[in-house]
Amino acid sequence: MRLQGKKVIALVSPDFEDLELWYPVMRLREEGAEVHLVGENKAETYMGKYGVPAQSEYAFGEIEPSDYDGVLVPGGWAPDKLRRYPEVLAMVRHMDKHEKPIGQICHAGWVLISAGILQGREVTSTPGIKDDMINAGATWHDEPVVRDGHIVSSRRPPDLPEYGKLFADVLAEK
Repeated sequence: MRLQGKKVIALVSPDFEDLELWYPVMRLREEGAEVHLVGENKAETYMGKYGVPAQSEYAFGEIEPSDYDGVLVPGGWAPDKLRRYPEVLAMVRHMDKHEKPIGQICHAGWVLISAGILQGREVTSTPGIKDDMINAGATWHDEPVVRDGHIVSSRRPPDLPEYGKLFADVLAEK
């Protein structure tokens, strides 16, 4: 299994897009990665937009980002909440500084915008936040998945196969 020994943070918050959380989590686990669900509170059950639950294993403040090889940020309405936590922004900045894979899909770009890491980057997202991404200094592309170094971005659930594969590939490289 090519991702054996890799550890990834999957952020959770209320109203995450169900598929955009669970598809990449399962994809990475199938390849041997250890993926931890991390939310505001430990052992809290967060409900997805369509009612699929996710229970956090750790709270934001309980983990050390340097112990992880990458981070996944799901879409839905959760990113609007996630970007309000200083611990989340610090986590994303740490991953960026150390060039560890950052996966973002749909509205997850809001977290990267708030972390201040998109200046000069090539990205995609749901078209609904295209202007936000551009105003943050990124070059936006209407493509299923875009890679800029260690940042892997995607638009929406139909793009999940390409997104999941590319994120796993980038994680395997590190």
